[in-house]
Amino acid sequence: MKEQQKEQPSSIEQQLEAEKKRSEDYLTRLKYLQADFENLKKRCDRQIEEAKNYCTERLVSELLEVVDELELALKTAQSADTAKSLVEGVQMTLKKLRKVLEQEGVHPIPCEGKVFDPAKHNAVATIERDDVDECIVVEEVRKGYIMKDKVIRPSIVKVSVNKPKSQGSSEKHEQC
Repeated sequence: MKEQQKEQPSSIEQQLEAEKKRSEDYLTRLKYLQADFENLKKRCDRQIEEAKNYCTERLVSELLEVVDELELALKTAQSADTAKSLVEGVQMTLKKLRKVLEQEGVHPIPCEGKVFDPAKHNAVATIERDDVDECIVVEEVRKGYIMKDKVIRPSIVKVSVNKPKSQGSSEKHEQC
């Protein structure tokens, strides 16, 4: 009977140790799950914020086409000296439209005289120029726009390249 009593305490101690290990294992799993949940929550919050910032992008892209047409109408009307009131009306409309776009965080990309940046500019032609460094935007064909920190429409530009040093040289210009 004394042997049974000695075995029981060690058996109880073993059971206690086993339960402690199991409890620690559960606690560790809980901590990992809690960390995973927090990371998921942060990722969802970031995605929601991004969706809020750019949810009007489609509308803004369509409005940019209207801006282009109004700018072209202004340019044509000013060069043809047509009715002054038409020009003023288009100018006022364009000013209001630009204000709406600005409130949405839309700004034109500055490009003329800037270094060509393929993330912001789309080069459609090169122009040989000695008075300007290579890979400098010398002409803007169509304005590009940034919405907050994202390029929603790149500028279409013409980029400078240096004239070849000699006519017989077969060297090609490096790409910007």
